[in-house]
Amino acid sequence: MEFRIDRSSGLPAYLQLVRQVREALRLGWLGPGDRLPTVRDVVARSGVNANTVLKAYRELELSGLVEARQGSGTFVKAGLGSTDPRVMDALRARLAVWVREARAAGLDVEDIDALVRSVLTADGGGNRTAADEGGDQATAGDGVAVL
Repeated sequence: MEFRIDRSSGLPAYLQLVRQVREALRLGWLGPGDRLPTVRDVVARSGVNANTVLKAYRELELSGLVEARQGSGTFVKAGLGSTDPRVMDALRARLAVWVREARAAGLDVEDIDALVRSVLTADGGGNRTAADEGGDQATAGDGVAVL
């Protein structure tokens, strides 16, 4: 797993690390028994402070998702999400096509994010489908972890 830190996002770096691990767990890219990168590797690749990485790993450990093993590293203890990884992959592929279409239409990342969030929150966070709105698309909750 390789972390990406967006210094302009306004979200603290440690929370970005936590979010990325949680997303990888939801998408099936990480599972129980997988080893997270060492603090040293994360610092070298992302340029964040070691204390930032330690804070993120502690947060994940407190939530029961990972466990630190003295001298061995930090390992995934529990998974997230219950959707079949093949289903997630298919939905992600469809979403990638949609994102390419949105970019071709001139939308930037913030536009796309705003559009997706508006659909996700249109029903107060519920899982209304586009069919509920008269369309024929997938449920509004599909692909949330991808963005």
